[in-house]
Amino acid sequence: MVIRQDDPAAAHVAPLLALHLTELRGHMRKFAFALDATGLSAPSVTFWTAWQGETLAGFAALKRLDGEQAEVKSMRAAPAARRTGVGRALLTHVIGEARARGCRVLHLETGTADLHAPAVALYHSAGFVDAGPFGDYQPSPHNQFMSLDL
Repeated sequence: MVIRQDDPAAAHVAPLLALHLTELRGHMRKFAFALDATGLSAPSVTFWTAWQGETLAGFAALKRLDGEQAEVKSMRAAPAARRTGVGRALLTHVIGEARARGCRVLHLETGTADLHAPAVALYHSAGFVDAGPFGDYQPSPHNQFMSLDL
């Protein structure tokens, strides 16, 4: 598997990003805070794709919140790449990048629906702990928050 910095507006990303946004918005409605290609292209965000050969296996992003804090954004494995380690590889990459950039805390927001259970288990296995809202997020029955001290 190869992970590379990429353009979230690239044509090869569009179908997986559209699936990601449609699924989250369908389950979480107004509480789906996943970024679209424009949001993932912001200067405060770095976006990576994971590749298995010539096949897009997933993507993830890191959003810088301030000098010491960052957020995992929009992590997604392609349906055909689930349970192949792509999620763990992307999360490990994002954590490593946050550390290398001098972040002391890495946050994330995810959903509470059953479809989020594998991601939540992955985050817990990487050392993330349940936490309160951060940044501009507000608590809801559809969201949960986690953090990792780096």
